[in-house]
Amino acid sequence: MQFYRALSRLSRNAFARRPLLPPPPPPHRIPPPFTKVLGFSEFYDGGSSSNYGIRHQHHNSSPIVEERLDPFSLVADELLVLANRLRDMVVAEVPKLASAAEYFFKFGVEGKRFRPTILLLMANALNVPMPRSVSGIHDEGDSLSLELRTRQQCIAEITEMIHVASLLHDDVLDDADTRRGVGSLNFVMGNKLAVLAGDFLLSRACVALASLKNTEVVSLLATVVEHLVTGETMQMTTSSEQRVSMEYYMQKTYYKTASLISNSCKAIALLAGQTADVATLAFDYGKNLGLAFQLIDDVLDFTGTSASLGKGSLSDIRHGIVTAPILFAIEEFPQLRSVVDKGFEDPANVEIALDYLGKSRGIQRARELASKHANLAAAAIDSLPESDDEDVLRSRRALVDLTQRVIMRTK
Repeated sequence: MQFYRALSRLSRNAFARRPLLPPPPPPHRIPPPFTKVLGFSEFYDGGSSSNYGIRHQHHNSSPIVEERLDPFSLVADELLVLANRLRDMVVAEVPKLASAAEYFFKFGVEGKRFRPTILLLMANALNVPMPRSVSGIHDEGDSLSLELRTRQQCIAEITEMIHVASLLHDDVLDDADTRRGVGSLNFVMGNKLAVLAGDFLLSRACVALASLKNTEVVSLLATVVEHLVTGETMQMTTSSEQRVSMEYYMQKTYYKTASLISNSCKAIALLAGQTADVATLAFDYGKNLGLAFQLIDDVLDFTGTSASLGKGSLSDIRHGIVTAPILFAIEEFPQLRSVVDKGFEDPANVEIALDYLGKSRGIQRARELASKHANLAAAAIDSLPESDDEDVLRSRRALVDLTQRVIMRTK
């Protein structure tokens, strides 16, 4: 009962929305991509900023820039094509393996296809409009554009397969029993088949990646898989000092979440023949959006409900995983460190940690840090080469809109 009173206090007192953050820095100050993902102190200055603003493309005053967009609807037709193609790609000779591999590609449990949406919008934003033949109207003049678009769609498919494979493996490692509101694959079919299904998806992703015949893109996405493994290992093998280090947490978060989005965005730019500077901006957008996404995910683990998140609330802390809200709370209440060091196998320690979190600004500061990264993502889009093409501007506006949706989401 005390545990739930603590959680109730946390919900009432700790989660009031903070004022948002200041406008992002000018484009020339956008940080370069990670050479080493440490050194994150520049991004969390104690959460003292009090205003929030995201600039949009100011290159013209067309109403298109101002209209409220649904980013997912802009690429809805392509997402349907991708979903069908993904289901075809995960067909296996062994029925059990096929059932396992397609588990999260079925209708109803496939999610919103967040990552493919980002990548298709990024392709549009880099002046690669969808050819008319995608809608069934063929024109010979579209052939080159269609070929490029098909290759970029392939990146979206590969990214989604890598993402789902990582979810399957994570659920085994975490002994999870739910995912996306349904039973996790390991819970339904067992750990061994879940691991094999994840391996199968990675192998399918590798085959698709090889078909692109672009060594730089292959290297980027191979690095993503390495980062996923590295990040998970970092989470499993933390020392006492690393466990309460914000820099360590942010590096792990980049590896586990942001690397996939950032390197996939860069791959989209490279396939389009964009310059190194533009490819870096695409990378920066994905990196910062991914970091913001995970920071909000960590907040929602405390504030959300099991039904809204599709997983058990407080799942991270119950598994002994220390995330940004607790790390910020430790800065305000150093005595919380000793509780963290003891671990959270004892529910009483979870209650104590929640009590400290409720008295701190940990939730607010985590949200503010997420907003800072959302600002940086929006600034990267604002720094892309100018364009007067309405489709390009609409897609850029949608990418900026996604940065706000990420930090305002409740599930």
